[in-house]
Amino acid sequence: MADIDNKDQAELDPADMEDVEEVEEEETGEDVNSKARQLTVQMMQNPQILAALQERLDGLVGSPSGYMESLPKVVKRRVNALKNLQVKCAHIEAKFYEEVHELERKYAALYQPLFDKRSDIVKAAYEPTDEECEWKADEEEELTVSKQEMKEKAKVEEEKKDEEKEDPKGIPEFWLTVFKNVDLLSDMLQEHDEPILKHLQDIKVKFSDPGQPMSFSLEFHFEPNDFFTNTVLTKTYKMRSEPDESDPFSFDGPEIMGCTGCTIDWTKGKNVTLKTIKKKQKHKGRGTVRTVTKTVPNDSFFNFFSPPEVPESGELDEDSEAVLAADFEIGHFIRERIVPRAVLYFTGEAIEDDDDDYDEEGEEADDEEGEEEADEENDPDYDPKKDANPPAECKQQ
Repeated sequence: MADIDNKDQAELDPADMEDVEEVEEEETGEDVNSKARQLTVQMMQNPQILAALQERLDGLVGSPSGYMESLPKVVKRRVNALKNLQVKCAHIEAKFYEEVHELERKYAALYQPLFDKRSDIVKAAYEPTDEECEWKADEEEELTVSKQEMKEKAKVEEEKKDEEKEDPKGIPEFWLTVFKNVDLLSDMLQEHDEPILKHLQDIKVKFSDPGQPMSFSLEFHFEPNDFFTNTVLTKTYKMRSEPDESDPFSFDGPEIMGCTGCTIDWTKGKNVTLKTIKKKQKHKGRGTVRTVTKTVPNDSFFNFFSPPEVPESGELDEDSEAVLAADFEIGHFIRERIVPRAVLYFTGEAIEDDDDDYDEEGEEADDEEGEEEADEENDPDYDPKKDANPPAECKQQ
């Protein structure tokens, strides 16, 4: 910073001199911060420093703070007594979840007649009455219907009349639509699975009988089709609700211990879980080439019924563990959400409810974006014309 001569100093009042001193201090602080940042960047680019830092962090993971070691012996004894009480709490909690399972089984019997009627409507075994089909919309919603909405409604009515002329039976592709509407399930679907799932008529949940080990089964009921002879495909999940003796504090409710699928009796040439590929092989000696036909696994939703087997030792490779973890999540979701609320996933309403859980995060993101836009508007150097053309990496190809 340039020096200020005596004449200039005489013209500055004391308040101005304080401002000059503050600016000089700030600039000095910025220089120090800049050098510190540069030094940090250089250090973090050094592999040896990074390795030493990582080793230090790994050593800290799970290490005690030292507080427990500092406690008097008599206090440690009392803490051990509390931990023993906690183990007993875990065992009581396990019994609680066992009774919850029994309660689920009891109420499943009450839900089932309603689910059976749902199935009958979907597969056209029962035609609901006018009273059963009446759905009352909110009065306020009816009052706010715009002219455009009225036109769209009239268009829909015309389409419905056309559909009535075609006389569709039940609710076509009900379960296929549910699957396609749910990301967790649609990720499993392949194009060659869809013609088969059009024949899916119902999914039922069956709980284990009283006194039997805790488990539940998913039953996929199909109408007669050209793909396989099974009328029901099943998947059973075995559960456990008891603390692990070696780590009782890790107990957090029932856990799925394993699952078993079923054999699908595919019609010849219709097995979508397998595909045929052709490979060319060259003879090492003669140099002749031959084409070999080989059957290999194929991506399909129906692999869901052939999960990896869990060995008695319980040890699995990483790939099998990942497959089973995803499988357990899907089975639990079908049981807890899809079967009880199928119609809401068909219409998309349940998906909107699921998305509501993330509204607060979305609003925060919108607020931050709004603040950025406001900052741009208040910036005297901001020129909107400069943003008219996005950088090359942002342009769509």
